Amino acid sequence: MYKIIRQSLIMLAAMTVLTGVAYPVLVTGAAQLLFHDAANGSIIERGGKPLGSELIGQPFADPKYFWSRPSATAPAAYNSAASSGSNQGPTNPALTDAVKQRIDALRAADPNVTTPPPADLVTASGSGLDPHISPAAAKYQIARVARVRGMAEADVARLVAIATEGRTFGVLGEPRVNVLELNLRLDGTW
Repeated sequence: MYKIIRQSLIMLAAMTVLTGVAYPVLVTGAAQLLFHDAANGSIIERGGKPLGSELIGQPFADPKYFWSRPSATAPAAYNSAASSGSNQGPTNPALTDAVKQRIDALRAADPNVTTPPPADLVTASGSGLDPHISPAAAKYQIARVARVRGMAEADVARLVAIATEGRTFGVLGEPRVNVLELNLRLDGTW
């Protein structure tokens, strides 16, 4: 019996060192070596000051900026420590009310736009932290941003086109616009 206990303890110690120390050190080292920027959160800095992450959505409420996709994280929106969706189904009155409020806010910010807003401007993503919007959502906001900034719509549309990313490897996902990158381009700090 002592032989089995001894073998079990040796195996527990070996697996603890292997899976609890060696493997994490190896993976972390490889990530730092091969993907240093992504492994450290893809933080965008200007003048030594962090402005945000390319991978985490953040709020933009000022009409001179493109607005991000809504966040459903709790207890506050865009809480990167609590990535989650709302888990509200399409027939849930709370979701219906939230979508109506978001549509009203978009219309109040730009009453001249009569087309319905794209779905990603009024619904949260599954993570609640999506840093991207669709090109359609960006185009929907061009007139407002151009008007508030006193820019030509064509100039703002050009920045949207530059910030639009294609499908990964040409086939995966959908075209998308990173909101932080686009807003930094507008400010001339990208």
